[in-house]
Amino acid sequence: MNTKTLWIGLVLVTLFSFSVLLFFGKEIYRLKPPIPEKVVSDKGEVLFTAQEIKDGQNVWQSIGGQQVGTVWGHGAYLAPDWSADWLHRESLTILGAWSQSEFGLPFDNLAPEKKAMLEVRLQETLRTNTYDPKTGVLTLSADRVSAVKNNTDWYAGLFMDDPSLANLREAYSIPANTIREKGRMDAMNAFFFWASWACVTERPGSELTYTSNWPPDQVIGNKPSAGVVLWTGFSVIMLLVGVGLLAYYNARNRSDVIDKSLLPQDDPLGGLNPTPSMKAVLKYYWVVVGLILLQILTGVITAHFGVEGNSFYGLGLDRIMPYSIARTWHIQLALFWIATAWLAAGLYIAPAVSGHEPKFQRFGVNLLFFALLVIVLGSMAGEWMGVMQKLGLVKNFWFGHQGYEYVDLGRFWQIFLFAGFIIWLFLMFRALWPALIKKSESRELLILFSIATVAIALFYGAGLMWGRQTHLSIAEYWRWWVVHLWVEGFFEVFATVVAAFLFVRMGLLNIKYATTGVLFATIVYLAGGVIGTFHHLYFAGTPTAVIALGATFSALEVVPLVFMGFEAYHNLQLSRATAWVKAYRWPIYFIISVSFWNLVGAGLFGFLINPPIALYYMQGLNTTPLHGHAALFGVFGMLAIGLMLFVLKGLTIKYRWKTRMLSIAFWSMNGGLMLMLLLSLLPVGVLQTVASIRVGMWYARSADFMQGDTMETLRWLRIIGDTVFAVGSVALAWFVVGLKTGWSIDRSQKLYKD
Repeated sequence: MNTKTLWIGLVLVTLFSFSVLLFFGKEIYRLKPPIPEKVVSDKGEVLFTAQEIKDGQNVWQSIGGQQVGTVWGHGAYLAPDWSADWLHRESLTILGAWSQSEFGLPFDNLAPEKKAMLEVRLQETLRTNTYDPKTGVLTLSADRVSAVKNNTDWYAGLFMDDPSLANLREAYSIPANTIREKGRMDAMNAFFFWASWACVTERPGSELTYTSNWPPDQVIGNKPSAGVVLWTGFSVIMLLVGVGLLAYYNARNRSDVIDKSLLPQDDPLGGLNPTPSMKAVLKYYWVVVGLILLQILTGVITAHFGVEGNSFYGLGLDRIMPYSIARTWHIQLALFWIATAWLAAGLYIAPAVSGHEPKFQRFGVNLLFFALLVIVLGSMAGEWMGVMQKLGLVKNFWFGHQGYEYVDLGRFWQIFLFAGFIIWLFLMFRALWPALIKKSESRELLILFSIATVAIALFYGAGLMWGRQTHLSIAEYWRWWVVHLWVEGFFEVFATVVAAFLFVRMGLLNIKYATTGVLFATIVYLAGGVIGTFHHLYFAGTPTAVIALGATFSALEVVPLVFMGFEAYHNLQLSRATAWVKAYRWPIYFIISVSFWNLVGAGLFGFLINPPIALYYMQGLNTTPLHGHAALFGVFGMLAIGLMLFVLKGLTIKYRWKTRMLSIAFWSMNGGLMLMLLLSLLPVGVLQTVASIRVGMWYARSADFMQGDTMETLRWLRIIGDTVFAVGSVALAWFVVGLKTGWSIDRSQKLYKD
C-alpha cells in the first residue's frame, strides 16, 4: 500500500472521528442531568439550591474529589462510591420507615412478599421524575425528605468528627474533620444528593435513568438496559471483524524475516557527537529517576492505607498526608516522570535527526527544565494545601486540588504546564525544521513525528475547557480528552513513531516499511481510539448513543494490541541482529516489554472492562486499577524508560555499559508489576464484581465487604509485587546515577574515538 493512500486515510479517519466526538459532545451538553434551581419538599420547604449543589461539587473537589471514593464510578477505590452509597442509605431509611408504620417490624424481618411490595413502591417513589423544567424546581415527597435529612446528618458525622463513626472513617481512610465547616458540609451533601438523584431518576419519556441505570442495585430498580447487553454483543463482533481484517493485512504486507547481510556492520550512531542542547537533557533523567522513586514511595503509602486505615505501620500519617494526597501524588508523579522522559527524548532526537543546533537551544532546554521543576513542586504543594482545607473554594480551583483524577493540579499549574508544552513544541520545531524542509526518504516519517509532537503539546489544552463550576458530565467529557486522547491516543502515536525512527537511524529498519507501518498503525489507533473515548462516559449522565459509539469503537482499540506479539518478536530479532546491536539490548528489551504490556494491560485487561455490560458492574472496582497499572506503567512507563536508556546510550556512546543493574531493573520491574496485578488487584476486582452482580455496587465498595478477612489478605499480598518492583526501580536509579559517577561505565576501553 503506497503512502499517499495511507495519508488520505489518516486525514479522513481523523476528520470523521473528531466530528463524531464533537457532535456527541454537544449532545452530552444538551442532555446532561439538570441541576434544579431549588430542591423542595411537597410542603414548599427549600432543601437545596442550584448554587449549593455547585458549591458542594467544589467542596468535594477541594477534599480530593475523585481521590476520595468515587462519584458515578470515577475516582479512587478505597472509600465508597458516594452516589451508590447515598442511594442505598436513602432506600434503607424509606423502607424502614414504611415497614415500621405499616407492619410494626424492621424491613429485614418482613416476609418476602411484603418486602417485594415495599420495594416496588420505593422504585416508583425514587424513579419518578418530579423535576419541572419550566420552573427549575425539584419536588420531593415527605418520606424522601426525611431520608435525605437522615443522610445529610450521617455524612456530616462521617466527614466531620462523629466519634461513633471513627472505625468507619478508618476503613475509608478519611481523617476526622476532613471538612471543618458546617456550611461546606451542607453544600457537599447537596452535591451528593444531586449526583445520586441523577442515578435513580428516569429521563423524561424513558425507563432509563440519567446515568443509564447505573449503579447496579436491584432494590431501587437499577438493572442493565437492553442496550447495554445489545451493544456488548456488537462490540465483541467488531473486535472479531477488526482482528480478522488486521490479520489479513499483516499476512499480506508484513515480513519478520531480517536479512542480516543488509544490516550495517558497525553502529551508525557510533560517530554521533551530542550537541550542547542534547547534553543538557541529561539532568531531565536525574529528575525522572528521582520522581520514579518518589512515586513508588507514595504508592506504598497509598496501598498501605487500604489495610491500616489512616496509619502507616502505626504512624498517624493521615494528619500530614491523608490518603487523598498520597494517591493524588502517586498518580501525578507518574504522569510527570513519564512526560518528562518523553519530552527529554524529543529534545535529544530533534537535533540528532536534523544535525542542526539552533542558537540558544541549550538555554531553551534549561529554561524548560526549571519550569517543569516549578510546576511539579508548586502543584504538589497546592494540592496539599487544598486537601488540608487551607484555601477557599476559588483559590483551591486555581492553585490547589481540582479533584479530577489525572488532572488534579490547580488551574494555574495547568496553564503553566500547557505553556511548558508550547515551549517544548517551539524547541522541537526549530531544531527539526532543516530536516522537515529537506526532501529525503525520511521526510514523511518526520512529518508524522511532527504531527504527534503538535498533538501532545496542544491536546493537553483540553484540560482547560471546563471551569470551576462546570457541570460534572461536561467536565468528565473534557477530562477524558486529556486522559484518553492525550495519554492513550497521541502518546501512543508518538511512541510508535519514535521507536520506528530510532530503528531506522540504527539501520535496522527500512525507511519505506517503517513509514508505511507507522502510518497504518496511526490510522488503526485513531480509528478506534478517538470515538472510543466514549467508553469512559457510558454512565456519566450521557445519552444512550454514547454507549453504542463507545462500545463499537473501543472494541477496535483492542485490535492492534492483539498483534503486539508480532511487534515483540520483531524487536527481539532486531536486538540479536548484529554484534553491535547488543549494546542496545536493554533499551530494546524495555521496548519489547511495551509490546507485552500493550497486549496484556491495554488489550486483555482493557477489554475486560470496556464492554458496556462488563463496565456496568465493574466501574469503580479494582478491575479498573488493574488495567490502569498495567497500561500506564507497563506501556507508557516502560516506553519512557526505554527512550531514556536510548538517550543515555547516545550520551555515553563511546563506552561500554556495565548492565547488571539494568538486568535486575528490567526483570524486577516487569515481574513485580505482574505479581502486583495477579496476587492482589485481579482477585480483589473479580470478587468485587461478583458482589456487584449479586447485591449491588454499594455492597462491592462497602466496608463490610472490603474489610473482610479474604479481602484484607489479598490487599496484604500486594506487598510481594510492590517489593520486587521497588527493588527494580532502585536498581534502575543506581544505574542511571552510575553513568555520571562512573560505576555503570567500563572506561577501560573506548568503543569509538572522540
